[in-house]
Amino acid sequence: MKVTGILEKATKNALAKAGVELLNRDPEESLDKLFALIKKTVKKDEENLARVERVQELYETNQAIHKLVIGIIKNSNKKCMDKLFTNFFSNAVWYGMPKREQFFQDTGIKTPFTILMSPSMRCNLRCIGCYASSYSKEDDIPKEEVDRIIGEARKLGIYYFIILGGEPFINDYMLDIYKKYNDCIFTPFSNGTLFDEKLADKIKQLGNVIPMFSVEGFEEETDKRRGKGIFKKVMHAMDLLKERGVLFGVSTATSRYNIDTVTSSEFIDMLVEKGAKMGWYFLFMPVGKEPDVNVMLTPEQRIRLGEKIREIRNTKPYFTIDFFNDAPYVGGCIAGKYYCHINSKEEVEPCIFAHFAVDNLKGKKLVDVFKSDFFKELRNRQPYNKNLLLPCMMIDNTNEIREIAKKTGAKPTDEGARMMLEDLEFQKQLDKLSKEYKPYAEKAWKKDFNSEGNYKMSKG
Repeated sequence: MKVTGILEKATKNALAKAGVELLNRDPEESLDKLFALIKKTVKKDEENLARVERVQELYETNQAIHKLVIGIIKNSNKKCMDKLFTNFFSNAVWYGMPKREQFFQDTGIKTPFTILMSPSMRCNLRCIGCYASSYSKEDDIPKEEVDRIIGEARKLGIYYFIILGGEPFINDYMLDIYKKYNDCIFTPFSNGTLFDEKLADKIKQLGNVIPMFSVEGFEEETDKRRGKGIFKKVMHAMDLLKERGVLFGVSTATSRYNIDTVTSSEFIDMLVEKGAKMGWYFLFMPVGKEPDVNVMLTPEQRIRLGEKIREIRNTKPYFTIDFFNDAPYVGGCIAGKYYCHINSKEEVEPCIFAHFAVDNLKGKKLVDVFKSDFFKELRNRQPYNKNLLLPCMMIDNTNEIREIAKKTGAKPTDEGARMMLEDLEFQKQLDKLSKEYKPYAEKAWKKDFNSEGNYKMSKG
């Protein structure tokens, strides 16, 4: 690292330390001082200054966000707060983003903000419609390989990792990885069934792990898809983390059968009471061994999901993200630009739902994957549609994935992906789905977004 780089990081670490000290005092008074300190530090960086001012305005004008932030600070244990501020905001955002941008300017290689990784596809559950099926321990990525990949990513300025599967906590060695890379943030998506006092204590001690629990609704909806008794187990896991002041959130696969439940005030209030601070909503997608478009949201429901998510953000102390209806804010699809997925075979896919790959990391450096024509083609084609409520290359702009695969040689890595490229009947189903949704998306694009989106972010 150049001397200037060392000095820049030292400045950021000093700010992170000062920020943590402030947050350990009275939260509301300290946050005002913290905003002032950050703005003073970044005043010469107009883009960063504008970003900080937007965040401050949101905090000061949106009562739900205000309550959420104060709740996080007051109810989280000190280790978790320290790691959130230093590892995520300081390392991943403040230090990592400009480092990756400089790397792009110097080399022409675009690297993502976060990496999704499935070290193992093994799971102790068999949920309906899940892409994780029956795998053995032999299918896991060896610990040494996970260590190497995360180490290479960190050197590139990537400090945020989302750990998927399968069930992330089925693999004991991941706790060692979290401990080793204690300047990074890890978000494992878990079914919650393996949590006990011992695991909860370990996560508290680490501080840099923010679990996301998969919940399909209340007990009836969750147990129907995941198995009898699963809802009570995940509620117990939440209780264990809340007692210890550990940050956590909820992930929901939204289908036509549970949308009304998972967006209801009763459901959100229950999660807030349990201690959850955020919710990530994903559309039920046609992936896996038996992809089923009939479980996916109807066009009306998909639009309603976006409306409900925005309403929750503005009225509840609970931060919600809808990766499809929030696409206008981030320039459309973020797959292959701001994140990618490494599956348990070490194949590098654009997205956890886009099961296509050109490269395998076995015997290959991570940085070389980002040079590939596959990822360049994804970025060059973005946005796939001027209407950013039509972000997806698989269900909204169905010709895109067929053309991209043909042009770059990307191969399907699961059965649903193969069917998208080779099964004419399945292609007709997806084309029909896309056609039926478009008029609803056009209407919402004009009504809710005034036909404007963040095109600046569309190329990553």
